[in-house]
Amino acid sequence: MDFNMKKLASDAGIFFTRAVQFTEEKFGQAEKTELDANFENLLARADSTKNWTEKILRQTEVLLQPNPSARVEEFLYEKLDRKVPSRVTNGELLAQYMAEAASELGPTTPYGKTLIKVSEAEKRLGAAERDFIHAASINFLTPLRNFLEGDWKTISKERRLLQNRRLDLDVCKARLKKAKAAEAKAATVPDFQETRPRNYILSASASALWNDEVDKSEQELRVAQTEFDRQAEVTRLLLEGISSTHVNHLRCLQEFVESQTTYYAQCYRHMLDLQKQLGRFPGTFVGTTEPASPPLSSTSPTTAAATMPMEPSVAGPAPPGEAALCLEEVAPPASGTRKARVLYDYEAADSSELALLADELITVYSLPGMDPDWLIGERGNKKGKVPVTYLELLS
Repeated sequence: MDFNMKKLASDAGIFFTRAVQFTEEKFGQAEKTELDANFENLLARADSTKNWTEKILRQTEVLLQPNPSARVEEFLYEKLDRKVPSRVTNGELLAQYMAEAASELGPTTPYGKTLIKVSEAEKRLGAAERDFIHAASINFLTPLRNFLEGDWKTISKERRLLQNRRLDLDVCKARLKKAKAAEAKAATVPDFQETRPRNYILSASASALWNDEVDKSEQELRVAQTEFDRQAEVTRLLLEGISSTHVNHLRCLQEFVESQTTYYAQCYRHMLDLQKQLGRFPGTFVGTTEPASPPLSSTSPTTAAATMPMEPSVAGPAPPGEAALCLEEVAPPASGTRKARVLYDYEAADSSELALLADELITVYSLPGMDPDWLIGERGNKKGKVPVTYLELLS
């Protein structure tokens, strides 16, 4: 019990001296040991990394789950170390409603048949969304949370410990400075003609006492300096590890982009299949005589790679002379052929078109009178029409 009381009193004394030193520093009444510029830059870089990681994490959670109540529920399940229950996506719920509506309104009617087809597409979209959320949570959100809840807590703990070591060091410096000033004052030899012998003896005794105090303060300063240097090195190593954290987060970000790209590509394919089933294609509007909006140009590789392609409109009646054109009998022109890289998979609608696979290289050229949205593509012995919006033309 006595030992505990002594330790408690000692800890209270250390806390009080640190508080006094910290307060005097804030009011400019005490000197403060400054860290080197490189160390300060590491601290600022770590703080910036932590702040932006928190913002990116929160906004990504909003992107994946816009419902705040659902996010709070998932957070509570995670804190309680319980499995988050499976949640129906909005697309899957919409698909369920459409299927039920088709069953009640008549699955054999045109409206009912369309509801069934759309419900199947929405169900596939919901499943794709579920897979995307799952992949993004594991590959992107989890590493960010691990950094904030693991590495950053360790860095914060060591930084607080470094702050305490610095305060102890500055307290020792201030104590040594006061002891040396008192020793110098006590070492002044009094005048025997104006000072009593008794006062001279007391002055000599005080000088010896302050000399011992200076030695003690110097010893405490050396110990405090050693502990501060050791803690500064530990903290520096942790702060330099932020570079490795950036590399890890970069890899996770790339995986998130891959997951998002796969998700949107799946959504595009599902909707394209649905439009084909319904007899409507992008750029073709049934029931209106307005011309279809032109597809995005693929002359710019950057623009073509950054946007999902639009299916070219269904070709109308061929001009005279082209209806009887047989692609197998057409020879490529002597000049004007170009290489093209396929941006996305394309399934041929009929025998006159050439099926494409993403990232493959084909030879393309145009014939007089052709629709500008199409080119003739060759791959080995196969030849057929290919949509321009699916290609990146090379030199």
